[in-house]
Formats: sequence, C-alpha cells, structure tokens
Amino acid sequence: MTKKDIQNEMKYIEKVKKINEGKNLKYYILTMGCQLNENDSEKICGMAQDMGYTETDNILDADLVIYNTCCVRENAEEKLFGKLGEVKKQKETKGTIIAIGGCMMQEKHIVDKIKNSYKYDVIFGTHTLYKFPEDLYNAILNNKKITDILDIDGEIIEGLPIKRNDNIRASVTIMNGCNNFCTYCIVPYVRGRERSRNPEDILNEIKDLAKDGYKEITLLGQNVNSYMRVEREKGLCESKIDSFAKLLRAVNEIDGIEKIRFTSPHPKDFTDDVIEAIRDCNKVSKLIHLPLQSGSTEVLKVMNRVYTKEQYLNLVEKMKKEISNVKFSTDIIVGFPGETEEDFEDTLDVVKKVEFEQIFMFIYSRRIGTPADKMENQIPEEIKHKRFDKLKALYEEILANNNQKYIGTTQEILVEGYSKNNNEYFTGRTDTNKVVIFKGNPDLIGEMIKVQIISEHMWYLKGEIK
Repeated sequence: MTKKDIQNEMKYIEKVKKINEGKNLKYYILTMGCQLNENDSEKICGMAQDMGYTETDNILDADLVIYNTCCVRENAEEKLFGKLGEVKKQKETKGTIIAIGGCMMQEKHIVDKIKNSYKYDVIFGTHTLYKFPEDLYNAILNNKKITDILDIDGEIIEGLPIKRNDNIRASVTIMNGCNNFCTYCIVPYVRGRERSRNPEDILNEIKDLAKDGYKEITLLGQNVNSYMRVEREKGLCESKIDSFAKLLRAVNEIDGIEKIRFTSPHPKDFTDDVIEAIRDCNKVSKLIHLPLQSGSTEVLKVMNRVYTKEQYLNLVEKMKKEISNVKFSTDIIVGFPGETEEDFEDTLDVVKKVEFEQIFMFIYSRRIGTPADKMENQIPEEIKHKRFDKLKALYEEILANNNQKYIGTTQEILVEGYSKNNNEYFTGRTDTNKVVIFKGNPDLIGEMIKVQIISEHMWYLKGEIK
C-alpha cells in the first residue's frame, strides 16, 4: 500500500468529521484482550476523535459504540454477545452506531452469528483497522451494514492518528502476527503471519514520544524477539537494525526515555545477542517475561512450543549468570488436553525453581479453529480448577517470600500518578514491575525517584522517598 493510498483512506476522516460537524457526538469504546489490542484501540480512538467524536465512559451517552474484541481470553464470545444484547435497545431508540473490530472478527463463525442474531453497523478485522473511517462513512452515508474483513495478512500501516491513555508510559507495536502455531492459540489465524515494522518508523515514533514527555516505553509483539527474522530471511531488511537485540540497543540510546519493557518473547528465540543487549542496556527492565505455558516436556511437545523443560530451565540459569538481578514473569496454562498429574507436578517444579515474580495463570479453554480444540483427551473442569488453585497457592507463597527480599532495599521508580485506592499516596513500579505506593507530591509525577521499601502487602510494596 502506497503513501498515496493511506492519504486517500485518511480523507474519510475529514468526510465523517464534516457529517458530524456541530452535532457534539460521543463515542464509547470497550477493549478486550491484550496490550496489542489496547494499542489498536488507541489508534481507533485517535481516528474517532479526528472524526469529531469525543470519548465518554458512559455507554448510554454514546452515539458511537465500538467493541475491540479478543478471541484469546476465556469466555470472550459470551462477553461480546452479552454486550451486543445490552446495546440493542440503545440502537433501536437512539440510533447509536455499533462498530465491532478486533481479533474475533477474523473468525467466520462469530461474524456469521453476529450477522444473523445481533444489530450492528460496521464489522472490521485486524487487517482493516485503518479503514475504520471509510467503513463508518459508508455505513452513515448509505445507511447500510458494512463488513470489511481480509483473510490475507494485512500490511503494517504507518501514520494513523492515536489517542494514548497515558502521558508518561506508552506502548509501541514493533511487529504483528505470529508464525509459531502453538496448538492452543488462535493468534496466527486472526493476526496473520509475522510482519515487522520498519526500525526507522519505530525509532521515530519513540523519539516523538520522548519529545512529548513520555518516560517509559513497552515494545509490543506476539513474539518480539523474532523481530525482523522473516524480513532477514527474505532479504527485505535494508536497515542495519535487523534484529530485536539491535532494536533494544537503539531504543536505549534515545534521550528522554528512562525505562524500556517488552512483551512477549518466545523462549526458543531468546538468542545470546538478546540476552547481551538486556545485560548491557541500562534502561531495559531486568524483569523478563518468559512464557512457560507448561513445565512438562511432553505437554510442551503437544503444545508445539519447541523447547523442553530442561531447555527452559537452562535458559533461565544462563540469563541469571549473564544479567545482574534478573527476575522472571511467565504465563502458565493449566489443564491442557492430556495433562496428567505428573505433567502438572513438572509445572509446579519449574515454578519452585525459577521463583517467578509474576505468573499469569489461565485455565485451558477450547478455541474453535485450533488443533487443541479437536484433541479427544480434554481435562474435566473440576480437575482443571483444582490444579489452578494448587498453582495459585504455590505462587502466592513464592510471591510473599519474594516480596520480603525487597524490604530495606532502595528502588528507582517512575512516578505514575496517584494511587487508585488512596489519593494520599502516589504510585510507581520497580524495575521488576512491582507496584509501590508512597507519600509524595504531584510535582513528582513523571519523574524517576528513589524509594526505600518499608513493607510488603502481597500485591504491592510500600515505600518512603529517600
């Protein structure tokens, strides 16, 4: 797609804005799912605002309701259908426009059900997000339902308007899609194959964010440490920044940025140059998100994760030797088809050995279109929940022990704002992503400060400014 094509698409923003002129219209958006979806929603909001809508957090006030869907989270379908049922009356009485986008719209059975059973105006997929203004314009102008979905992998579109939810921390997508095809995961089917953004576009975006006062950047992708791999293999990368390790080093040099995080990497792609970049770059967080999914080599094989329990643990030990004070977070799926008690004990064994700072735990749920959905040896729900509770109890024990190690230490944190639960306190995060609350003043917001940790409270730490 050429720059001219994009400029043509963006003309629809002005067309909708002209239609909306003087009407004081409002939009409401609900984002489901991961940080990539949240970043997409920031772009959707940017386009909506440029089209003359102002955001509201009250759906009843909205003239435009947008659902940005996810098909990875448990009960995602039921949540969407419930929301569409709730907004039906508003559509009938007020004429509210309903737009539905995101990963779930790449699943034919979901789109068919919406078309047959629910009211909507616009359906757009993950590859046609940039066409949202055009689709909305056609829905308004022609008073007809618009479905705009591509089954082929979409291009990465630069230059879309964006309305960020934070003025200190920002997420920057560096690549889209995934080539791994884990048997439980729908992402390659709805997000497409791996496509990396041009490194210069990424760096320019981050430099602009730094000029605007942003201090923390999170680099996003389904598999960030395979950044530019496909392009290298095809000979399409013309930049010297042709790997994730080189990108980390380049971002680390940008003035104004104080903290760099990234998610999610894949253990099989954690090459030595990435480990060395994390070690050498002073701004890169030393909390590494290293998705485990299962501690059983047999289950990992069926999941198509392409590493063993031993390889995972060896990788952890290698990082501990190379990177000072490195810590780990992870994802774990409980109750994958065929998981035995012995398999589950292997997972608990890895958790004990690594002592994760954070664990995102999921009970396996079937996803239509994935190989795991067709496996016959599904685990009964009762067993899944018992195993989940056992993992949760172990994690909370480890978490309490980990938290104790912070007491008395001095942590450098970026002050994010007021605490959500107590406006007498401010909040920030340690390098290892631990939430810290402390007493301070509003002038500190957006600054890096040193805080001494005085107590732990399971899900947060309490500190005093040094």
